[in-house]
Amino acid sequence: MQPIRVGQRTQWWRQNLGLLCWRAQFIVGNQLHIKTLPHGTQYDTHSLLSTVNTVIVCLVCWMREGLTMMDITKNTTAGLPVVVIGAGPIGLAAAAHLLERGIEPLVLEAGAHAGAAIAPWQHISLFSPWEYDIDTASRRLLEQTNWTQPAATAIPTGRDLLEKYLRPLAATPELSERIRFSAEVVAVTRQGMDKTRSIGRDGRAYVLRVRSNGIETDIAAAAVIDASGTWGQSNPLGANGLPTAGETDAAAWLSGPLPDVLGLDRERFAGRHTLVVGMGHSAANTLLALVKLRQSNPTTTISWAIRGPSPERLYGGGTADELPARGALGTRVRNAVAAGEVTLLTNFTIERVRPAQDETGQLTVDGRTNGLPLSLNVDTIAAATGFRPNLNMLREIRLSLDPALEAPALLAPLIDPNFHSCGTVAPHGATILAHPDDGFFIVGMKSYGRAPTFLMATGYEQVRSIAAELAGDHAAAERVELTLPETGACCIAPGIETLVTTVGFSTGLEHGFTGEMAVESCCAATALPTLMGAATDVNEGCCSTAPVQLAIPIRK
Repeated sequence: MQPIRVGQRTQWWRQNLGLLCWRAQFIVGNQLHIKTLPHGTQYDTHSLLSTVNTVIVCLVCWMREGLTMMDITKNTTAGLPVVVIGAGPIGLAAAAHLLERGIEPLVLEAGAHAGAAIAPWQHISLFSPWEYDIDTASRRLLEQTNWTQPAATAIPTGRDLLEKYLRPLAATPELSERIRFSAEVVAVTRQGMDKTRSIGRDGRAYVLRVRSNGIETDIAAAAVIDASGTWGQSNPLGANGLPTAGETDAAAWLSGPLPDVLGLDRERFAGRHTLVVGMGHSAANTLLALVKLRQSNPTTTISWAIRGPSPERLYGGGTADELPARGALGTRVRNAVAAGEVTLLTNFTIERVRPAQDETGQLTVDGRTNGLPLSLNVDTIAAATGFRPNLNMLREIRLSLDPALEAPALLAPLIDPNFHSCGTVAPHGATILAHPDDGFFIVGMKSYGRAPTFLMATGYEQVRSIAAELAGDHAAAERVELTLPETGACCIAPGIETLVTTVGFSTGLEHGFTGEMAVESCCAATALPTLMGAATDVNEGCCSTAPVQLAIPIRK
């Protein structure tokens, strides 16, 4: 028999205490054996052993649980990094804040470079100026290099964001050695236990399964910040959340939500018929690019299908929008529809897509608009139907998610697009974003689940708070350091109780999905909720052209 070395003893006890505990329990369970002697006297053959074996059971099982808990809380996370999934703006900001807190980060990026998910839409302009697009901790890292900060009031494109911010940030000495590119996280779990195990779960390290160059390896982490975003996880064409009939086979006709209509993809759209599906800002950008293309290629045909009865939610607040670029976008789409450059199809649902039977090579789209059947022959569908988070990789993590939005349960009521759409949100951080599995957080666009209107500045505040929480600075984690204007009230769900103050850039109207219906405006005095210590005049709040500070109720 080989002797057990010192380093092996703990492992031997961990493996064998379960068996010892079971054997001790078996002895106790059989210790009250009553034996009858020939002269009729009965006695307990284990009267003495009864007490002894009970003590053994208690001692062995206590040792088993004690060793397990000691190993989890003190040993498994020691020296491990906090893993950040994604090297986009929010992921790199998380790493920068962790470093400032003296916590070792490791960033895993599925793409070949920082901001890889931005590259497909780098031709698109952001709405917010540089002033709100650069994280504070990231700026401090960049200021130690020869980086030139862009003009605060300039509005960057996706390409600007990559070239003038993210790539220089990833190249800083502090971050460059802590980022692994082409490292796709395919699963996250707790070390040594699946989702069902509870005893000893708190404090246990995480394990991330990472695929790189076709090879999968496991990486241990003290905590995990998922900033992987939602790009590449588009919602399907079906109005019921499922792919419409024939959608999978029609992949060659689908361009994605933000094609480069005036650049790399120009030949695909020039002189052809495009159906744009969706009513978000991605749809608006594609529509306006097609309108511009049509000016030089008049045979270009543009159809726009929306599921709701009105496009007002996309048209936005115009000059009342506190982000002028966003307000102008909706106004230009409105004008294009009014001028007949874009054919608008309301209440449109797609029931089936199939290759046309003629030689045009087009795709036939069968659907219904306002209850009537309609078929269109198109060359391309630009499906700007929104995004959803990839939750498959988190199946072994205990999450607390809203059943509708798939956002953290405490965050969802603040961003629910059914009711909230002013473009503002209550400042939030680690407390709002926490899940039942301690030390795990979803941040950035992915934290919004299926909800739109995410601003990068919101994500920067999320990771600043989380880094403070992981460092044990709970006061800093709860403190609000979000530098956005405090602004308006908008239509919120019924059953509202708690009052909060929102920050952001008001869209200038009260829409939400409920705003697509002919309902009384939230700007009417009868519709405004009672706001403690805040103005409720109909000329203020969500219809005001200037930022105001209003507390809005949020349902719990």
